[in-house]
Amino acid sequence: MSSDFYTYQAQTSPHPLGVEVSHARGCFIYDTQNNAYLDFVAGVSATPLGHNHPKIVNAIKAQLDKHLHVMVYGEYIQKSAVDLCKLLAKNLPAPLEKTYLTNSGTEATEGALKLAKRVTGRSEIIAAVNAYHGNTMGSMSVMGYEERKQAFRPLLPNTNFISFNHEDDLKHITSKTACVILETIQGGAGFIEPKNEYLKKVSQRCKEVGALLILDEIQTGIGRTGTLFGFENYNCIPDIIVSGKALGGGLPIGAFTASSAHMDLLMDKPKLGHITTFGGHPLIAASALATLKEVLESDVMPQALEKEILIRKTLVHPLIKEIRGKGLMLALMMVSESVANALILKCHEEKLILFWLLFEPTAVRITPPLTITNAEILKGCKLILNILDTLEA
Repeated sequence: MSSDFYTYQAQTSPHPLGVEVSHARGCFIYDTQNNAYLDFVAGVSATPLGHNHPKIVNAIKAQLDKHLHVMVYGEYIQKSAVDLCKLLAKNLPAPLEKTYLTNSGTEATEGALKLAKRVTGRSEIIAAVNAYHGNTMGSMSVMGYEERKQAFRPLLPNTNFISFNHEDDLKHITSKTACVILETIQGGAGFIEPKNEYLKKVSQRCKEVGALLILDEIQTGIGRTGTLFGFENYNCIPDIIVSGKALGGGLPIGAFTASSAHMDLLMDKPKLGHITTFGGHPLIAASALATLKEVLESDVMPQALEKEILIRKTLVHPLIKEIRGKGLMLALMMVSESVANALILKCHEEKLILFWLLFEPTAVRITPPLTITNAEILKGCKLILNILDTLEA
């Protein structure tokens, strides 16, 4: 099968890791030789409750017996999608009360940008240097990393950039600005948290000039930072939030959430202001609803903060300069790119899954399922330390 993989399936890099997957359970992925890989990545933060969680699987099976796709988005009432949006609204602060379900995080980003333009009647979009919000043309336009997007220009015009956590740059947000889009914690840049109430100050500036603040919660959302959404840690309520990844519980999903007054503008002038065939798919909505319920009703969110403490306490080594992030969204900042690469690849050989970040070459991602046990954390951390002992700076 591996030769078919390289022959017929499009690749995203010259050297994929190439594990031939047989099955997955909990915090382990098994290859076709039944080797068990301890998962410290969770599908890049997309499986918050681990692999094949029984409540998610049962919800999917129950929906399978009812119906799959029946009509394009927004025309028919489908219980799983309605219940999902309602539960989100119940657990978000005002005015975040109405959700548009999409197929992916990048599509949700596109919808959020369109909504901001529709609300404000303005065209300027401001994003952050080293930001990542997806890979479609609009989302790529607000990617703050020229090397990744220069081959695909021209992109959206009137898109400008500020530096994350640099308060002096807030003066660039003006009455011409439709929206500012930021990651609550910068992901690809190295899991950089907002400092000194930065997000609150951005929000205040947006209000002063009539712009909207969009926060990208695709990685930080659904319990990963110890709260349902990351912005709850930083004394800021955005005008629009974008979510995805973990919300689907292992199935593809995206969503953007705003006030009813704002979201309802997509219904008219023009009608069908944002449309999708498969957004809000009943099977995926059922999976997302089961995931959201379990995250809210279990203790995985407070445990994420306890597990962060355990990881920080355990992973102390001269080759680790610092550990960035919050909860179970952590990045080991290594002394060099070569050490980061060697650690990831050697851990993979020893059946521990780590991964890279998009733009920061010295970073190593640790984003395990929220359900990971302390024993599994210690097992993985011991292996990391043992391998680091064999490496040179």
